[in-house]
Amino acid sequence: MANIRNIELKAQKVAEVSEKLQKARSVVLFDYRGLTVSEVTNLRNEMRNAGVEYVVHKNGIVRRAAAAAGIDEAVNGYLKGPNAFAFGYEDMIVPAKILKDFIKKTRKCEIKGGIVEGKVESAEFINALADMPSRETLIARLLGSMMSPISGLAIALDRIADKLEQEGPAAAAAAPATAAEQPVEAAEQPAE
Repeated sequence: MANIRNIELKAQKVAEVSEKLQKARSVVLFDYRGLTVSEVTNLRNEMRNAGVEYVVHKNGIVRRAAAAAGIDEAVNGYLKGPNAFAFGYEDMIVPAKILKDFIKKTRKCEIKGGIVEGKVESAEFINALADMPSRETLIARLLGSMMSPISGLAIALDRIADKLEQEGPAAAAAAPATAAEQPVEAAEQPAE
């Protein structure tokens, strides 16, 4: 009876991890050896605050879950020795970025590889991913580049309005009338 119960618990765990693998935009696998309890707690808190789930699973369970999720068997090469997993559900860059910054600070642990959008990737790819700007930064840059022409137009119109105010009310009244008359004069001129 105990074996059947253990098998059911393991099958449930495999299904749970498989669902997480399918739902996650990125999963970073890393060797956590050498970390103190306080360092692990700090890393776990930092990840939790960023919407990343930090967990330690048995490699066999992750291996079965990856197969059930349809992930390439290449992930099995990374499932040796002690591993921790950082699941990023919203932003695929955040888990790699947090881990890379943590490794720079502590000079401990090592990124082994990862799974990004269902594809197994190397440690080099995960490190390159960590160097990319975050989603929020990319959106801010895009919006900034889109707003640049609009703000330039607004500044030009504001300067024209200031100039007209400085010249006085008579010049302000004459400027729109002159602008309205110009197309009529151009239309009255014979074509060459």
